[in-house]
Amino acid sequence: MATTAGRTAARASALHDLLPPVTRRPARVGLVAGGLGTYWPQFPGLLPRLRESAAYVADRLRHLDAEVTDAGFVSDAREGARAAEELRRADCDLIVLFLTTYLTSSMVLPIAQRSHTPVLVVDLQPSERMNHASFDTGAWLAYCGQCPLPEVGNVFRRAGIPFRSVSGWLRQESAWRRIEQWIRAARVRAALRHARHGLMGHAYPGMLDVQTDPTLLAATFGSHVEVLEFDDLRHRVERVTEKETRERMALARQVFTLHDSVAEEDFAWGATVSVALDRLVHDFALDSLAYYHRGLDGELHERLGAGMILGASLLTARGVPAAGEYELRTSVAQLTTQSVGAGGSFTEIQALDFQDGVVEMGHDGPAHLAVSARDPLLRGLGVYHGKRGWGVSVEFDVRHGPVTLLGLGQDADGSLCFVTSEGTVVPGPLLEIGNTTSRVDFGRDPGAWVDAWSATGVGHHWSLAVGHHAADFRAAASLLGIDHRQV
Repeated sequence: MATTAGRTAARASALHDLLPPVTRRPARVGLVAGGLGTYWPQFPGLLPRLRESAAYVADRLRHLDAEVTDAGFVSDAREGARAAEELRRADCDLIVLFLTTYLTSSMVLPIAQRSHTPVLVVDLQPSERMNHASFDTGAWLAYCGQCPLPEVGNVFRRAGIPFRSVSGWLRQESAWRRIEQWIRAARVRAALRHARHGLMGHAYPGMLDVQTDPTLLAATFGSHVEVLEFDDLRHRVERVTEKETRERMALARQVFTLHDSVAEEDFAWGATVSVALDRLVHDFALDSLAYYHRGLDGELHERLGAGMILGASLLTARGVPAAGEYELRTSVAQLTTQSVGAGGSFTEIQALDFQDGVVEMGHDGPAHLAVSARDPLLRGLGVYHGKRGWGVSVEFDVRHGPVTLLGLGQDADGSLCFVTSEGTVVPGPLLEIGNTTSRVDFGRDPGAWVDAWSATGVGHHWSLAVGHHAADFRAAASLLGIDHRQV
C-alpha cells in the first residue's frame, strides 16, 4: 500500500510535469577568501593549504543552487579593495567572506562597505581539532580563522554594518546547514529585490489592514508594483479561443477532482480566465498577483473577479503566487515562502477548536496545490461569502505535518516586518465549503496563540507553508534589513 508521503511525492511530481514552474534569476553569492600576506614568506606551505580550503568552500557553495562569483584570495588591503570592486559589479544578494587565518579588518571592511550587500563571515578550520603534538606555527595558523572574527565584528558594528557569522570546521555538516540557511535567505532577498508584483483592481472596502503603499515595497525590498486594471484581464479574455479553453479544462481535470456541484458553464469560464491570466502574467512579467473587484449584478468585471480562482491556483502552483482581496503583502509573503521551496497558500483564521486545542485556518480563493494532503477538489459555489459572483472554487486540506506561517506586519512608522509561527497540521473534521482548510496545533491554548499572533502587527491574511522555516525567514529578514517576530 502506498504511504501518505509516497502519494504526496507522486502528486508533487505530477503537478511539476503538468504545471512546470517558472524560472527566475538565481541568488547571486559573492565569495572572497583571505589571510594575512605577512605569513606567506614566513610559512611557505600555509598559503597553498588555505587555498585548498577556499576551493572546497567555493565548490560547496556552487552546489547550493546559487550563482557564485569568486573574487579570489586576498592577502592585503589593496587586494581587498580590488575584490570589493569586483563584487560590487557582480550585484550579489549575499557575500560570503571566508576567514582562512588571521587577517586585518582593513582587508575586509571595504568589501562590506562598497558592495552595499549583506555579508556572511565564515571561519571553517580544516578539521575538528589540531594535532598538538606535531603542529608547528605554520600548521596552527591554518586553524586561526576564528582569531580575527571578533575584530571584524567590532569594526562592522562601528561602521554600522550588520554582522553575521558561521564558525566551525571545513566538513562539519552542522556548520554547512547554517550556511545553507543563509543561502536560502539570499534566495528570498533575490526574489523580493527583483520581483514584479501585480496589483489588479481595488482594495476590499473597509479592510484597512491589507492596504499597502506600493512605494514602501520599492523602498524596503527593491520590488516593483505593476498596477493593473481588470480591463487588462478582460482584453485578454476576449482573445481566448474555444480550443484554448477546452485544453485548459482538460488540464484542470488532470489536476483536480471535479465535484458534482461544478456547472460546466462556470468551469469553462474559469478555464478561459485561467488562459488569460497566464498571458497577463507573461505580458507584464509578473512574479506575484494580488487582486479584487467588487462588481455589480453579474456584469463582466464581476464575472472576471469571480472566475479567478482556478487560474490563480494554477499560477500559484507554478510559482507565481496569487492572493485575493487585494492582499499585496500576502502575495509578497507567498513569494517569500515559495523562494525557500515551502509552497505557501493564502490563509486566515477560520475558527478555534478548544476541545482538540487547534486553530482552524483556510481561505476561499487561490490555493497552493503543492501543500494539499489529497487531490485538490473543484467545487461549484453559488455564493462567494463576502464577495459578489459565483463559480468554481478550490478545496483541499493541507498536508499533515509541520507548517510555518509567514505574514508581513507593519508598525506605526510604516516599517515592515516578517511575522512567523511554527505549528503542526493535524487530522480532524474539516469544512467542505470550497476552501483550503487546516487544523494547526501550536502546542498551546488556541485562544492564547491568537492573542499573541494578533499582537505582532500582522494582518488578517498570511502565507501557510509546509515545513518549519522560521529560522530561514529570520535570516531573510536580517538580509532584508527588517524586523522578525516569532510567536
